[in-house]
Amino acid sequence: MTFSLAARCPRTGQFAVAVTSSSPAVAARCAFARAGVGAVTTQNVTDPRLGPALLAALADGLEAEAALGQVLAGASFPAYRQLTVVDAEGRTAAWSGGKTLGVHAQAKGQDAVSAGNLLAHTGVPEAVRAAFAASDPAQELGARVIAAMQAGLAAGGEAGSLRSAGLIVVDREAWPLADLRVDWHDAPLTELAALWEVWAPQMRDYVTRALNPGAAPSYGVPGDE
Repeated sequence: MTFSLAARCPRTGQFAVAVTSSSPAVAARCAFARAGVGAVTTQNVTDPRLGPALLAALADGLEAEAALGQVLAGASFPAYRQLTVVDAEGRTAAWSGGKTLGVHAQAKGQDAVSAGNLLAHTGVPEAVRAAFAASDPAQELGARVIAAMQAGLAAGGEAGSLRSAGLIVVDREAWPLADLRVDWHDAPLTELAALWEVWAPQMRDYVTRALNPGAAPSYGVPGDE
């Protein structure tokens, strides 16, 4: 029901996770990232507790593979879980338990790892990973990750229809630089890309508002903080 990408930008040190699914509100359960630490996904028959657990293991200094092994050793029903990890050095790890649903696969490389279940075919995660690896590192990480997910959709995506998608990008602060969600839509990745186009030009202004309000622009629109 799901495919995803967890990625790191070595130029900026940012981390991002994008995920899409036929289920509603997928990013609320499956996407996790922490500035300076890493990015992870927990999917398939999802246990959302595993996302924070993986980030905690990375924060304790474990590399991606070691963090994954530690969390799996203490996880309930690991055969049902599908997990991905990228750590602070861009090392990656992935797990698909024996009870992962339908056609499933994973693809990992430096700075990026993708996995999916109930896929159209096993090549979808590699299409996502390869598209990310081929993207321009001078671009914003959020844009690169969304484009890679769209490449996965073009390569076949899920066996069924997608209904939700989400993106998290973390930079230097404790809160996300971007946290965008499409919880129910007929074309969630298209809608997520449209949200990114609205958010990206102003996302750093909202960080400035938090850290130095006097230097932040005001957009003068209803709901402006």
